[in-house]
Amino acid sequence: MYDYLIVGAGLYGAVFAREMTDAGKRCLVIDRRDHIGGNIYTKEVEGINVHVYGAHIFHTDNKEVWDYVNRYAVFNRYTNSPVAFYKDEVYNMPFNMNTFSRLWNIKTPEEAKAMIEKQRAEAAIDEPKNLEEQAISLVGRDIYEKLVKGYTQKQWGRDCKELPAFIIKRLPVRFTYDNNYFNDRYQGIAEGGYTALIEKLLEGVEVRLGVDYFDRREELSSVAKKTLYTGMVDQYFDYCYGELEYRGLRFETEVLDCENYQGNAVINYTEYEVPYTRIIEHKHFEYGTQEKTVITREYPETWEKDKEPYYPVNNEKNNELYNKYKTLADREETVIFGGRLGTYRYLDMHHIVAEALALSKKELGK
Repeated sequence: MYDYLIVGAGLYGAVFAREMTDAGKRCLVIDRRDHIGGNIYTKEVEGINVHVYGAHIFHTDNKEVWDYVNRYAVFNRYTNSPVAFYKDEVYNMPFNMNTFSRLWNIKTPEEAKAMIEKQRAEAAIDEPKNLEEQAISLVGRDIYEKLVKGYTQKQWGRDCKELPAFIIKRLPVRFTYDNNYFNDRYQGIAEGGYTALIEKLLEGVEVRLGVDYFDRREELSSVAKKTLYTGMVDQYFDYCYGELEYRGLRFETEVLDCENYQGNAVINYTEYEVPYTRIIEHKHFEYGTQEKTVITREYPETWEKDKEPYYPVNNEKNNELYNKYKTLADREETVIFGGRLGTYRYLDMHHIVAEALALSKKELGK
């Protein structure tokens, strides 16, 4: 008999398993994939740690979370500074003085603010009715047309006029020459890859891979007093209210016989005609000097049941549907729902760690 069955060997499950194990609880971790780490899984290719399911940069303002992950991995000083390609033009992200200088040939914050305000006034949008109007009302037409429109349409698979305004509550605009994407105090990449971090968290914990919870649900649920479930909440309840929507991703990864392909870890392609949203060059996350390089093109796509769900589509319709499932979840006496899929929310890695630690303390009565 185990104290906890943990469904999912990703970051949430691994942190919870570590805390429970250190408290003397016996845990069994299962995952239907053939590897640990969930979507932050990394594998070595040509001496380069490849982010198999897309780029993951750890960033947080929470010192407790930062200190915690640094107990199990060394994090380098990587700063996320993506670049955007629009046709033959190159822009820095997020929108900052380097972006505005390239866009409008201006130099000062006052000039940039005046240009944005002029375009907002010209648009004269008082109550945005869709994402396009919302974006233009925030940053003006130039930035929207070149750096928001095409990328967003690819990401969501719909025209921006068909997307609700609330998806973009704000767009980060900085009037400094600073290309750091995040404002958080702590930021970096786990040296040696995130798989090594998960391995440390799961040290001494029983892990079974290639095990689908739904193939042996009754048997598996009977081996533990409680279950932490980090899979899709609608699947757990057999889609009784219908399916929640997700966005899918497809990755094309290749090894190139060159030292440096694009000069940056992440380059976004913001024009709609380019089918992928970004190219990741993995060696730059860890300042690699290998003779070869590995790149990944990332394609958003419509999610289907046999594919990996990546992004919850948190519009009004899906949130209402999720609330019905949450009511059922709250009634489960021996099952806890956690993580991005279990709570149908977009969560960054630092959110995952913080929530797993909070759950651990709650379970231990701390």
